[in-house]
Amino acid sequence: MPNKSISRLNDVSKPRLWAGAIIAALVAAFLIFDGITKVIQIDAVVRASEQLGLPVNVAPVIGVVLLICTAIYVIPTTRIVGAILLTGYMGGAMAIQVRARERSFSHYFLVCVRRACMGSRCPSRTAPIPVDPAA
Repeated sequence: MPNKSISRLNDVSKPRLWAGAIIAALVAAFLIFDGITKVIQIDAVVRASEQLGLPVNVAPVIGVVLLICTAIYVIPTTRIVGAILLTGYMGGAMAIQVRARERSFSHYFLVCVRRACMGSRCPSRTAPIPVDPAA
């Protein structure tokens, strides 16, 4: 019996598959960069934490959480769980921005790009949480 997930990949055109992979790589690179800057506490992160009303010593913890969620997202077999975790992380980031009355839309944009990436790589992933009925 053929593997259903492999047969679904054959339904996706190569340009669409490559576009999804490139976008996913760019999103992962940005998230890794963001997590590392929080862990090493560069000056911009310290200033941003103070402006948002967060204690400065919380930034490394937030960075580690982001790196763990990103690692789970990058692993193909756990990509869906990673996407759900990153959605929660980005929701928290947006809540902090709203609470601090900031007008940064980068987090909204990143969530939309990540979701588009998931949908472009596999048509069955356009559902909120893809479930294989045969499994």
